[in-house]
Amino acid sequence: MRVILSVSDKTGLVSFARKLSGLGAEIYSTGGTKKSLEDSGLTVHSISELTGFPEILDGRVKTLHPIVHGGILARRDLPRHMGELVQLNIHPIDMVVVNLYPFVQTVTRPHVSLEEALENIDIGGPTMIRAAAKNFPSVIVVVDPQDYDMVIEKLRQGDLSLEDRKRLAHKAFQHVALYDTAIAEYLRDENDLFPQEFTIGMRKLYDLRYGENPHQKAAFYALQSVKLRSPGMTAAKLLSGPELSFNNILDLEAAWNAACDFVSPTVAIVKHNNPCGLCTNPDIVEAYRRALAGDPVSAFGGIVACNRPIDDRLAAEIDKTHYDCIIAPEYSPYALELFQKKKNLRLVLLPLQPANNKARRLDLRPVNGGLLVQEADYYTEDEFKPRTVSKRPPTETEMRDMLFAWKAVKHIKSNAIVLAKDNTLLGMGAGQPNRVTSVELSLKRAGEQAKGSVLASDAMIPFPDTVEVAAQGGVTAVIQTGGSVRDSEVIATADKYNMAMVFTGIRHFRH
Repeated sequence: MRVILSVSDKTGLVSFARKLSGLGAEIYSTGGTKKSLEDSGLTVHSISELTGFPEILDGRVKTLHPIVHGGILARRDLPRHMGELVQLNIHPIDMVVVNLYPFVQTVTRPHVSLEEALENIDIGGPTMIRAAAKNFPSVIVVVDPQDYDMVIEKLRQGDLSLEDRKRLAHKAFQHVALYDTAIAEYLRDENDLFPQEFTIGMRKLYDLRYGENPHQKAAFYALQSVKLRSPGMTAAKLLSGPELSFNNILDLEAAWNAACDFVSPTVAIVKHNNPCGLCTNPDIVEAYRRALAGDPVSAFGGIVACNRPIDDRLAAEIDKTHYDCIIAPEYSPYALELFQKKKNLRLVLLPLQPANNKARRLDLRPVNGGLLVQEADYYTEDEFKPRTVSKRPPTETEMRDMLFAWKAVKHIKSNAIVLAKDNTLLGMGAGQPNRVTSVELSLKRAGEQAKGSVLASDAMIPFPDTVEVAAQGGVTAVIQTGGSVRDSEVIATADKYNMAMVFTGIRHFRH
Protein backbone atom coordinates (compact mmCIF):
# COMPACT_ATOMS: atom_id res chain seq x y z
CA MET A 1 0.00 0.00 0.00
CA ARG A 2 1.41 3.36 -1.07
CA VAL A 3 0.36 6.42 0.90
CA ILE A 4 0.98 10.12 0.33
CA LEU A 5 0.98 12.10 3.59
CA SER A 6 1.08 15.90 3.31
CA VAL A 7 -0.80 17.81 5.99
CA SER A 8 -0.95 21.30 7.43
CA ASP A 9 -2.81 20.13 10.55
CA LYS A 10 -0.42 17.65 12.13
CA THR A 11 -2.79 16.54 14.89
CA GLY A 12 -2.29 12.78 15.41
CA LEU A 13 0.02 12.61 12.38
CA VAL A 14 2.94 10.66 13.85
CA SER A 15 0.73 8.06 15.56
CA PHE A 16 -1.29 7.57 12.37
CA ALA A 17 1.82 7.23 10.20
CA ARG A 18 3.38 4.76 12.63
CA LYS A 19 0.25 2.58 12.52
CA LEU A 20 0.18 2.75 8.71
CA SER A 21 3.81 1.75 8.63
CA GLY A 22 2.99 -1.16 10.94
CA LEU A 23 0.44 -2.30 8.37
CA GLY A 24 3.15 -2.34 5.72
CA ALA A 25 2.44 1.02 4.10
CA GLU A 26 5.11 2.74 2.02
CA ILE A 27 4.87 6.43 2.94
CA TYR A 28 5.72 9.37 0.68
CA SER A 29 5.67 12.92 1.91
CA THR A 30 6.79 16.51 1.41
CA GLY A 31 8.21 19.45 3.35
CA GLY A 32 7.24 19.91 6.97
CA THR A 33 5.20 16.69 7.08
CA LYS A 34 8.18 14.63 5.97
CA LYS A 35 10.44 16.31 8.52
CA SER A 36 7.96 15.70 11.37
CA LEU A 37 7.76 12.02 10.50
CA GLU A 38 11.49 11.57 10.10
CA ASP A 39 12.14 13.37 13.40
CA SER A 40 9.93 10.73 15.00
CA GLY A 41 12.10 7.95 13.60
CA LEU A 42 9.82 6.88 10.76
CA THR A 43 11.07 5.92 7.31
CA VAL A 44 9.57 8.32 4.77
CA HIS A 45 10.22 8.72 1.06
CA SER A 46 10.17 12.08 -0.67
CA ILE A 47 7.78 12.80 -3.52
CA SER A 48 10.87 13.42 -5.64
CA GLU A 49 11.84 9.76 -5.18
CA LEU A 50 8.44 8.84 -6.59
CA THR A 51 8.47 11.26 -9.52
CA GLY A 52 12.18 11.39 -10.30
CA PHE A 53 11.77 15.15 -10.51
CA PRO A 54 12.87 17.77 -7.98
CA GLU A 55 10.62 20.25 -6.20
CA ILE A 56 10.72 23.53 -8.11
CA LEU A 57 9.63 27.16 -7.83
CA ASP A 58 10.25 27.39 -4.08
CA GLY A 59 8.11 24.33 -3.49
CA ARG A 60 5.15 25.57 -5.55
CA VAL A 61 5.44 22.46 -7.74
CA LYS A 62 5.96 19.19 -5.89
CA THR A 63 3.07 16.80 -6.45
CA LEU A 64 1.77 18.21 -9.76
CA HIS A 65 3.19 15.33 -11.80
CA PRO A 66 1.80 12.47 -13.96
CA ILE A 67 3.55 9.90 -11.74
CA VAL A 68 1.53 11.16 -8.77
CA HIS A 69 -1.79 11.79 -10.45
CA GLY A 70 -1.59 8.78 -12.71
CA GLY A 71 -1.08 6.64 -9.61
CA ILE A 72 -4.08 8.26 -7.94
CA LEU A 73 -6.52 8.47 -10.84
CA ALA A 74 -6.03 5.08 -12.51
CA ARG A 75 -9.15 2.94 -12.22
CA ARG A 76 -8.21 -0.44 -10.81
CA ASP A 77 -11.18 -2.08 -12.53
CA LEU A 78 -10.06 -1.01 -16.05
CA PRO A 79 -7.31 -3.22 -17.51
CA ARG A 80 -6.29 -0.50 -19.98
CA HIS A 81 -5.66 1.95 -17.12
CA MET A 82 -3.57 -0.58 -15.21
CA GLY A 83 -1.77 -1.51 -18.42
CA GLU A 84 -0.81 2.11 -18.99
CA LEU A 85 0.58 2.31 -15.47
CA VAL A 86 2.78 -0.74 -16.12
CA GLN A 87 3.87 0.61 -19.50
CA LEU A 88 4.86 3.98 -17.99
CA ASN A 89 6.33 2.48 -14.80
CA ILE A 90 3.78 4.27 -12.60
CA HIS A 91 2.83 2.64 -9.31
CA PRO A 92 -0.73 2.90 -7.95
CA ILE A 93 -1.23 5.15 -4.94
CA ASP A 94 -3.73 3.68 -2.52
CA MET A 95 -4.25 6.45 0.03
CA VAL A 96 -3.97 10.24 0.04
CA VAL A 97 -3.86 11.96 3.43
CA VAL A 98 -3.89 15.71 2.87
CA ASN A 99 -5.24 18.84 4.51
CA LEU A 100 -4.52 22.30 3.26
CA TYR A 101 -2.40 25.36 3.99
CA PRO A 102 -3.95 27.50 6.76
CA PHE A 103 -5.30 30.14 4.39
CA VAL A 104 -8.09 31.41 6.68
CA GLN A 105 -5.81 31.61 9.70
CA THR A 106 -3.25 33.50 7.62
CA VAL A 107 -5.46 36.14 6.01
CA THR A 108 -7.39 36.90 9.20
CA ARG A 109 -4.20 37.98 10.97
CA PRO A 110 -3.63 41.75 11.09
CA HIS A 111 -1.66 43.41 8.29
CA VAL A 112 -1.25 40.32 6.08
CA SER A 113 0.06 41.29 2.64
CA LEU A 114 -1.46 40.09 -0.61
CA GLU A 115 1.81 38.30 -1.41
CA GLU A 116 1.66 36.33 1.84
CA ALA A 117 -1.99 35.49 1.23
CA LEU A 118 -1.27 34.21 -2.27
CA GLU A 119 1.61 32.05 -1.02
CA ASN A 120 -0.86 30.37 1.33
CA ILE A 121 -3.15 29.27 -1.47
CA ASP A 122 -2.57 25.53 -1.76
CA ILE A 123 -2.58 24.12 -5.30
CA GLY A 124 -1.06 20.65 -5.13
CA GLY A 125 -3.05 19.69 -2.04
CA PRO A 126 -6.55 20.36 -3.44
CA THR A 127 -5.56 18.71 -6.71
CA MET A 128 -4.52 15.50 -4.95
CA ILE A 129 -7.59 15.56 -2.73
CA ARG A 130 -9.95 15.99 -5.67
CA ALA A 131 -8.18 13.30 -7.69
CA ALA A 132 -8.34 10.80 -4.82
CA ALA A 133 -11.96 11.69 -4.00
CA LYS A 134 -12.94 11.27 -7.67
CA ASN A 135 -11.43 7.79 -7.60
CA PHE A 136 -12.68 6.89 -4.12
CA PRO A 137 -13.64 3.28 -4.99
CA SER A 138 -9.92 2.64 -5.45
CA VAL A 139 -8.21 5.33 -3.35
CA ILE A 140 -8.79 6.21 0.30
CA VAL A 141 -8.80 9.98 0.84
CA VAL A 142 -8.44 11.42 4.35
CA VAL A 143 -8.62 15.14 5.15
CA ASP A 144 -9.68 15.08 8.81
CA PRO A 145 -7.47 13.77 11.65
CA GLN A 146 -10.70 12.71 13.39
CA ASP A 147 -10.93 9.91 10.80
CA TYR A 148 -7.46 8.45 11.44
CA ASP A 149 -8.57 5.91 14.06
CA MET A 150 -11.51 4.70 11.96
CA VAL A 151 -9.28 4.22 8.90
CA ILE A 152 -6.69 2.24 10.86
CA GLU A 153 -9.35 0.08 12.50
CA LYS A 154 -10.99 -0.74 9.16
CA LEU A 155 -7.62 -1.52 7.54
CA ARG A 156 -6.77 -3.86 10.41
CA GLN A 157 -10.10 -5.62 9.80
CA GLY A 158 -9.30 -5.96 6.10
CA ASP A 159 -10.36 -2.82 4.19
CA LEU A 160 -12.73 0.11 4.10
CA SER A 161 -16.17 -0.51 2.66
CA LEU A 162 -17.39 1.41 -0.38
CA GLU A 163 -19.69 3.41 1.92
CA ASP A 164 -16.75 4.32 4.16
CA ARG A 165 -14.77 5.48 1.14
CA LYS A 166 -17.72 7.44 -0.22
CA ARG A 167 -18.19 9.21 3.10
CA LEU A 168 -14.50 10.18 3.17
CA ALA A 169 -14.75 11.39 -0.45
CA HIS A 170 -17.73 13.58 0.41
CA LYS A 171 -15.77 15.04 3.31
CA ALA A 172 -12.79 15.64 1.01
CA PHE A 173 -14.75 17.55 -1.63
CA GLN A 174 -16.43 19.61 1.11
CA HIS A 175 -13.01 20.39 2.61
CA VAL A 176 -11.78 21.75 -0.71
CA ALA A 177 -15.05 23.62 -1.34
CA LEU A 178 -14.77 25.37 2.03
CA TYR A 179 -11.17 26.26 1.24
CA ASP A 180 -12.01 27.66 -2.20
CA THR A 181 -14.92 29.62 -0.73
CA ALA A 182 -12.53 31.37 1.66
CA ILE A 183 -10.13 32.26 -1.14
CA ALA A 184 -12.92 33.59 -3.35
CA GLU A 185 -14.25 35.71 -0.48
CA TYR A 186 -10.77 37.11 0.22
CA LEU A 187 -10.24 38.08 -3.43
CA ARG A 188 -13.74 39.51 -3.91
CA ASP A 189 -13.90 43.29 -3.96
CA GLU A 190 -15.32 44.82 -0.75
CA ASN A 191 -18.04 46.58 -2.74
CA ASP A 192 -19.11 43.50 -4.68
CA LEU A 193 -21.73 42.41 -2.16
CA PHE A 194 -23.86 40.40 -4.57
CA PRO A 195 -21.63 38.55 -7.07
CA GLN A 196 -23.19 36.44 -9.80
CA GLU A 197 -21.95 33.26 -8.11
CA PHE A 198 -21.81 33.07 -4.33
CA THR A 199 -20.89 30.26 -1.96
CA ILE A 200 -21.09 30.24 1.83
CA GLY A 201 -18.68 28.33 4.05
CA MET A 202 -20.08 26.83 7.24
CA ARG A 203 -18.64 24.67 10.01
CA LYS A 204 -20.88 22.79 12.43
CA LEU A 205 -20.38 23.82 16.04
CA TYR A 206 -22.74 21.28 17.53
CA ASP A 207 -26.04 19.46 17.12
CA LEU A 208 -29.09 20.85 18.90
CA ARG A 209 -31.68 18.74 20.70
CA TYR A 210 -34.24 19.87 18.13
CA GLY A 211 -35.31 22.93 16.14
CA GLU A 212 -38.12 25.38 16.81
CA ASN A 213 -40.32 22.38 17.60
CA PRO A 214 -39.43 18.91 18.93
CA HIS A 215 -40.15 17.14 15.62
CA GLN A 216 -37.54 19.26 13.77
CA LYS A 217 -33.87 18.23 13.74
CA ALA A 218 -31.36 21.10 14.06
CA ALA A 219 -27.70 22.06 14.37
CA PHE A 220 -25.73 25.25 14.98
CA TYR A 221 -23.19 26.26 12.31
CA ALA A 222 -20.54 28.96 12.32
CA LEU A 223 -20.05 31.04 9.23
CA GLN A 224 -16.48 30.76 7.94
CA SER A 225 -15.57 34.22 6.73
CA VAL A 226 -12.23 35.90 6.16
CA LYS A 227 -13.83 39.35 6.26
CA LEU A 228 -16.42 39.07 9.04
CA ARG A 229 -15.55 41.62 11.69
CA SER A 230 -16.89 39.63 14.62
CA PRO A 231 -17.98 36.04 15.23
CA GLY A 232 -21.35 37.13 16.67
CA MET A 233 -23.34 34.50 18.54
CA THR A 234 -20.92 31.74 17.55
CA ALA A 235 -18.51 33.22 20.12
CA ALA A 236 -21.07 32.96 22.94
CA LYS A 237 -19.90 30.70 25.76
CA LEU A 238 -22.36 28.78 27.90
CA LEU A 239 -21.04 29.08 31.47
CA SER A 240 -23.73 27.04 33.19
CA GLY A 241 -27.22 25.64 32.82
CA PRO A 242 -28.83 23.31 30.26
CA GLU A 243 -27.60 23.21 26.68
CA LEU A 244 -28.77 26.01 24.42
CA SER A 245 -31.76 25.26 22.22
CA PHE A 246 -32.56 26.53 18.73
CA ASN A 247 -35.03 29.04 20.15
CA ASN A 248 -32.62 30.08 22.93
CA ILE A 249 -30.00 31.06 20.35
CA LEU A 250 -32.50 33.06 18.28
CA ASP A 251 -33.76 34.91 21.36
CA LEU A 252 -30.26 35.45 22.74
CA GLU A 253 -29.23 37.12 19.49
CA ALA A 254 -32.37 39.29 19.45
CA ALA A 255 -31.74 40.42 23.03
CA TRP A 256 -28.01 40.96 22.52
CA ASN A 257 -28.53 42.96 19.32
CA ALA A 258 -31.12 45.16 21.00
CA ALA A 259 -28.93 45.87 24.04
CA CYS A 260 -25.75 46.42 22.03
CA ASP A 261 -27.41 48.80 19.56
CA PHE A 262 -27.05 51.38 22.34
CA VAL A 263 -23.76 52.87 23.50
CA SER A 264 -25.04 53.81 26.98
CA PRO A 265 -25.71 51.15 29.65
CA THR A 266 -28.71 49.19 28.39
CA VAL A 267 -30.76 46.16 29.37
CA ALA A 268 -33.01 44.29 26.94
CA ILE A 269 -35.53 41.62 27.93
CA VAL A 270 -36.75 39.49 25.03
CA LYS A 271 -39.59 37.00 24.73
CA HIS A 272 -40.29 35.15 21.48
CA ASN A 273 -37.73 37.23 19.56
CA ASN A 274 -39.26 40.61 20.47
CA PRO A 275 -38.10 43.01 23.20
CA CYS A 276 -40.77 43.23 25.89
CA GLY A 277 -38.48 45.33 28.09
CA LEU A 278 -35.75 47.79 27.10
CA CYS A 279 -34.13 50.68 28.91
CA THR A 280 -31.03 52.85 28.71
CA ASN A 281 -29.86 54.50 31.91
CA PRO A 282 -26.50 55.60 33.38
CA ASP A 283 -27.22 53.24 36.29
CA ILE A 284 -27.38 49.72 34.84
CA VAL A 285 -29.44 48.50 37.81
CA GLU A 286 -32.01 51.21 37.18
CA ALA A 287 -31.97 50.29 33.49
CA TYR A 288 -32.86 46.71 34.46
CA ARG A 289 -35.62 47.75 36.87
CA ARG A 290 -37.27 49.95 34.25
CA ALA A 291 -36.88 47.34 31.51
CA LEU A 292 -38.58 44.76 33.73
CA ALA A 293 -41.35 47.18 34.70
CA GLY A 294 -42.21 47.61 31.02
CA ASP A 295 -43.80 44.14 30.95
CA PRO A 296 -43.03 41.97 33.99
CA VAL A 297 -45.55 39.31 32.96
CA SER A 298 -43.96 38.71 29.56
CA ALA A 299 -40.45 38.92 31.03
CA PHE A 300 -41.02 35.75 33.07
CA GLY A 301 -39.08 32.93 31.39
CA GLY A 302 -37.49 35.32 28.89
CA ILE A 303 -33.95 36.37 27.98
CA VAL A 304 -32.01 39.18 29.66
CA ALA A 305 -29.16 40.91 27.82
CA CYS A 306 -26.87 43.58 29.30
CA ASN A 307 -24.31 45.56 27.35
CA ARG A 308 -22.34 46.04 30.58
CA PRO A 309 -20.82 43.56 33.05
CA ILE A 310 -23.30 42.19 35.56
CA ASP A 311 -22.09 43.25 39.00
CA ASP A 312 -23.30 42.20 42.45
CA ARG A 313 -26.15 44.76 42.63
CA LEU A 314 -27.51 43.92 39.22
CA ALA A 315 -27.23 40.18 39.82
CA ALA A 316 -29.28 40.48 43.03
CA GLU A 317 -32.06 42.30 41.12
CA ILE A 318 -32.12 39.86 38.19
CA ASP A 319 -32.20 36.92 40.59
CA LYS A 320 -35.67 37.95 41.79
CA THR A 321 -37.29 36.92 38.48
CA HIS A 322 -37.21 33.60 36.61
CA TYR A 323 -35.41 33.74 33.25
CA ASP A 324 -34.34 31.09 30.75
CA CYS A 325 -31.10 32.82 29.75
CA ILE A 326 -28.87 35.73 30.73
CA ILE A 327 -26.22 37.10 28.41
CA ALA A 328 -23.57 39.70 29.28
CA PRO A 329 -19.93 40.55 28.49
CA GLU A 330 -18.78 39.80 32.05
CA TYR A 331 -20.02 38.63 35.46
CA SER A 332 -18.77 39.40 38.95
CA PRO A 333 -17.76 36.35 41.06
CA TYR A 334 -20.88 36.88 43.20
CA ALA A 335 -23.08 37.01 40.09
CA LEU A 336 -21.60 33.76 38.80
CA GLU A 337 -22.09 32.03 42.13
CA LEU A 338 -25.66 33.31 42.46
CA PHE A 339 -26.81 32.42 38.96
CA GLN A 340 -25.10 29.04 38.86
CA LYS A 341 -27.27 27.89 41.77
CA LYS A 342 -30.20 27.85 39.34
CA LYS A 343 -29.90 24.60 37.39
CA ASN A 344 -32.32 25.63 34.65
CA LEU A 345 -30.81 29.08 34.04
CA ARG A 346 -28.53 29.30 31.03
CA LEU A 347 -25.72 31.73 31.74
CA VAL A 348 -24.00 33.00 28.61
CA LEU A 349 -20.85 35.07 28.17
CA LEU A 350 -20.24 37.11 25.01
CA PRO A 351 -17.58 39.83 24.69
CA LEU A 352 -18.71 43.22 23.43
CA GLN A 353 -17.95 43.79 19.76
CA PRO A 354 -17.04 46.96 17.87
CA ALA A 355 -20.00 49.29 17.36
CA ASN A 356 -19.58 49.29 13.58
CA ASN A 357 -19.17 45.55 13.17
CA LYS A 358 -22.45 45.22 11.27
CA ALA A 359 -21.56 47.71 8.56
CA ARG A 360 -20.89 45.11 5.84
CA ARG A 361 -22.61 42.10 7.35
CA LEU A 362 -25.01 40.25 5.08
CA ASP A 363 -28.42 39.13 6.27
CA LEU A 364 -29.35 35.74 4.78
CA ARG A 365 -32.99 34.60 4.73
CA PRO A 366 -33.83 31.12 3.40
CA VAL A 367 -36.83 30.67 1.13
CA ASN A 368 -37.92 27.46 -0.51
CA GLY A 369 -35.29 26.78 -3.18
CA GLY A 370 -33.01 29.71 -2.45
CA LEU A 371 -31.77 32.52 -0.27
CA LEU A 372 -32.63 36.18 0.00
CA VAL A 373 -29.48 38.18 0.68
CA GLN A 374 -29.36 41.76 1.91
CA GLU A 375 -27.12 44.13 3.79
CA ALA A 376 -27.80 44.27 7.51
CA ASP A 377 -30.07 47.09 8.71
CA TYR A 378 -27.29 49.51 9.55
CA TYR A 379 -26.57 53.15 8.88
CA THR A 380 -24.04 55.64 10.19
CA GLU A 381 -24.87 58.65 12.32
CA ASP A 382 -23.98 60.87 9.34
CA GLU A 383 -26.62 59.10 7.22
CA PHE A 384 -29.34 59.60 9.83
CA LYS A 385 -30.91 63.01 9.34
CA PRO A 386 -34.26 63.27 11.19
CA ARG A 387 -36.28 66.40 10.40
CA THR A 388 -39.21 68.02 12.14
CA VAL A 389 -42.33 68.30 9.94
CA SER A 390 -44.91 69.44 12.51
CA LYS A 391 -45.59 73.04 13.54
CA ARG A 392 -44.36 72.31 17.05
CA PRO A 393 -40.77 71.08 17.27
CA PRO A 394 -40.07 68.34 19.81
CA THR A 395 -38.70 69.30 23.18
CA GLU A 396 -35.22 68.15 24.08
CA THR A 397 -36.70 65.39 26.25
CA GLU A 398 -39.09 64.26 23.51
CA MET A 399 -36.28 64.16 20.96
CA ARG A 400 -34.11 62.08 23.28
CA ASP A 401 -36.95 59.61 23.81
CA MET A 402 -37.80 59.52 20.11
CA LEU A 403 -34.23 58.60 19.22
CA PHE A 404 -34.35 55.84 21.84
CA ALA A 405 -37.71 54.62 20.51
CA TRP A 406 -36.42 54.71 16.94
CA LYS A 407 -33.59 52.33 17.83
CA ALA A 408 -35.95 50.14 19.83
CA VAL A 409 -38.51 49.76 17.04
CA LYS A 410 -35.78 48.39 14.76
CA HIS A 411 -35.70 45.23 16.88
CA ILE A 412 -39.44 44.53 16.85
CA LYS A 413 -41.35 42.60 14.22
CA SER A 414 -43.26 44.70 11.67
CA ASN A 415 -45.73 46.40 11.67
CA ALA A 416 -43.99 47.70 14.76
CA ILE A 417 -45.02 50.48 17.12
CA VAL A 418 -43.09 51.48 20.23
CA LEU A 419 -44.11 53.80 23.06
CA ALA A 420 -41.24 55.15 25.16
CA LYS A 421 -40.51 57.63 27.90
CA ASP A 422 -37.36 58.33 29.90
CA ASN A 423 -35.37 56.06 27.56
CA THR A 424 -37.64 53.17 28.53
CA LEU A 425 -39.86 50.92 26.45
CA LEU A 426 -43.40 51.25 27.84
CA GLY A 427 -45.40 49.31 25.30
CA MET A 428 -45.06 47.79 21.86
CA GLY A 429 -47.15 46.25 19.13
CA ALA A 430 -45.44 43.65 16.96
CA GLY A 431 -46.28 41.68 13.84
CA GLN A 432 -49.75 43.13 13.33
CA PRO A 433 -51.17 43.41 9.81
CA ASN A 434 -52.74 46.73 10.83
CA ARG A 435 -50.59 49.54 12.27
CA VAL A 436 -53.52 50.95 14.29
CA THR A 437 -53.81 47.60 16.08
CA SER A 438 -50.13 47.85 17.00
CA VAL A 439 -50.78 51.32 18.48
CA GLU A 440 -53.75 50.02 20.48
CA LEU A 441 -51.66 47.13 21.85
CA SER A 442 -48.87 49.54 22.79
CA LEU A 443 -51.27 51.86 24.60
CA LYS A 444 -52.89 48.97 26.45
CA ARG A 445 -49.48 47.73 27.63
CA ALA A 446 -48.30 51.21 28.67
CA GLY A 447 -51.51 52.06 30.51
CA GLU A 448 -51.37 55.37 32.37
CA GLN A 449 -47.68 55.74 31.54
CA ALA A 450 -48.63 56.39 27.91
CA LYS A 451 -49.44 59.98 28.84
CA GLY A 452 -46.48 62.11 27.84
CA SER A 453 -44.80 59.27 25.95
CA VAL A 454 -43.42 59.30 22.39
CA LEU A 455 -44.29 56.91 19.59
CA ALA A 456 -41.99 55.32 17.01
CA SER A 457 -43.31 53.59 13.90
CA ASP A 458 -40.94 51.30 11.98
CA ALA A 459 -42.34 52.54 8.65
CA MET A 460 -44.44 55.35 7.29
CA ILE A 461 -47.81 56.07 8.88
CA PRO A 462 -50.17 55.75 5.93
CA PHE A 463 -53.36 57.23 7.46
CA PRO A 464 -54.20 59.83 10.13
CA ASP A 465 -56.01 57.22 12.27
CA THR A 466 -52.72 55.99 13.74
CA VAL A 467 -51.93 59.49 15.02
CA GLU A 468 -55.54 60.01 16.21
CA VAL A 469 -55.43 56.88 18.36
CA ALA A 470 -51.97 57.75 19.72
CA ALA A 471 -52.99 61.32 20.60
CA GLN A 472 -56.10 60.12 22.41
CA GLY A 473 -53.89 57.80 24.44
CA GLY A 474 -51.65 60.64 25.61
CA VAL A 475 -48.74 60.43 23.14
CA THR A 476 -47.13 63.83 22.58
CA ALA A 477 -44.58 63.15 19.81
CA VAL A 478 -44.15 60.77 16.88
CA ILE A 479 -41.10 59.62 14.95
CA GLN A 480 -41.74 57.79 11.71
CA THR A 481 -40.30 57.21 8.24
CA GLY A 482 -42.56 59.52 6.27
CA GLY A 483 -43.19 59.12 2.57
CA SER A 484 -46.92 58.37 2.51
CA VAL A 485 -49.12 59.99 -0.14
CA ARG A 486 -51.17 61.20 2.82
CA ASP A 487 -48.23 62.73 4.71
CA SER A 488 -49.94 66.13 4.68
CA GLU A 489 -53.06 64.69 6.35
CA VAL A 490 -50.97 62.80 8.92
CA ILE A 491 -48.95 65.93 9.75
CA ALA A 492 -52.14 68.01 9.98
CA THR A 493 -53.52 65.53 12.52
CA ALA A 494 -50.34 65.86 14.60
CA ASP A 495 -50.69 69.65 14.47
CA LYS A 496 -54.35 69.38 15.46
CA TYR A 497 -53.26 67.75 18.75
CA ASN A 498 -50.16 69.95 19.14
CA MET A 499 -47.96 66.87 18.70
CA ALA A 500 -44.37 67.01 17.48
CA MET A 501 -43.63 64.85 14.44
CA VAL A 502 -40.26 63.88 13.03
CA PHE A 503 -39.52 62.12 9.74
CA THR A 504 -36.44 59.88 9.50
CA GLY A 505 -36.45 58.97 5.80
CA ILE A 506 -35.28 55.50 6.90
CA ARG A 507 -37.45 52.43 7.36
CA HIS A 508 -36.93 49.59 9.86
CA PHE A 509 -39.07 46.67 8.62
CA ARG A 510 -38.14 43.41 10.36
CA HIS A 511 -40.03 40.44 8.98
